[in-house]
Amino acid sequence: MSDASSLTAHQHNRRNYALILFALAIGGFAIGTSEFAMMGLMPSLVDGFGITEPQVGHLISAYALGVVVGAPLLAILGARLPRRSLLLALMGFYALANLATAFAPGYHSMLAFRFIAGLPHGAYFGVAMLVAASISGPAQRGAAISRVMLGLSIAILVGNPLATWLGQELSWRYTFALVAAVAVLTVALVARWLAHDPSEPRQTPLREMRAFNTSQVWLTLLIGAIGFAGMFCAFSYLAPTLTAVTGTSDGWIPIAMGVFGVGSIIGNLAGGWLVDRLQFRAAAVILSWSALVLLVYPVAAGSLWTMLPVVVAVGTMGALAPVLQTRLMDVAGEAQTLAAASNHAAFNAANALGPWLGGLAISAGFGWTSTGYVGAATAVGGLLVYAWARWDERRVMVVAEEG
Repeated sequence: MSDASSLTAHQHNRRNYALILFALAIGGFAIGTSEFAMMGLMPSLVDGFGITEPQVGHLISAYALGVVVGAPLLAILGARLPRRSLLLALMGFYALANLATAFAPGYHSMLAFRFIAGLPHGAYFGVAMLVAASISGPAQRGAAISRVMLGLSIAILVGNPLATWLGQELSWRYTFALVAAVAVLTVALVARWLAHDPSEPRQTPLREMRAFNTSQVWLTLLIGAIGFAGMFCAFSYLAPTLTAVTGTSDGWIPIAMGVFGVGSIIGNLAGGWLVDRLQFRAAAVILSWSALVLLVYPVAAGSLWTMLPVVVAVGTMGALAPVLQTRLMDVAGEAQTLAAASNHAAFNAANALGPWLGGLAISAGFGWTSTGYVGAATAVGGLLVYAWARWDERRVMVVAEEG
């Protein structure tokens, strides 16, 4: 083959590689917009259904519960399917569920549709990460995973404000119709650019479940469920902290949300870079950084100009996601799909744990900024689990050498 034709083939491969990651990231954008839209749409939903803010909170919880239930369940049920087919099915299902949400006639039907919409969330991301890693070299896995996750980060920065604007100017229903349209676009792009891979490893549900049940898989998921809770603890109560402690007007809240989104993008890219260089050790670096940032958070809350940079730093804690996703690929063996999907179930467990712990501290009278100290404690908890995972890894190696 001539140098010119070799260069053309290389350019084609690089272009196709970028297009596949772009298609997968578009799916992440759809999921991220739908997941976080409820925060900005809360007033529209309260007026539209004649419900209370806590009832809107139940809609958020229903989606998170759907993620926790659906991630392992759909990964197991889809174990025999080619990854391309599974991605198309999951995103097609997501489009239908969000379209149903857009036409929900009442609160209780919407509650059911939000649970259903959450079901494919974790499985989609899990399979998308495996595809991204499989088309990348070993030294670029973290970067590829972070590029797919970039869709979720951009949803926080762009999708969430867009959803809020649609709810204010038109109706909250347009937000979920838009998500359905983006999901359909993802199906079209994946079908167009991701080819079927006949050499792709296939698993059975029983083999996936058997391989999943190892200490390293469970400890990695536990790091995410505990260590990631601190970010959600602070972020969930950011709005009242800004108004009650920092003393800002409500108009600064969307700006702070956007600032958090900027931090999320930085953290996502940094996490991919770190894991390609430090592997699992990157988790300890990010958890230590998280504890430090959350300890500074209460002190910074007194002024807007110190608070905004710290909010960016809180957003960077998302760097933990690509690190743990890559670690699961290394330790899950034949349970790749199940472990990758379960990672997002663990993060949604953190999404429930962090606000709950922060709410306990606030209800006990420790104030809005106590969420920083509570979050720092969960980051330290994640570090302890990390140390446990390292100890367990060395123990298994010693036993294997002696055997």
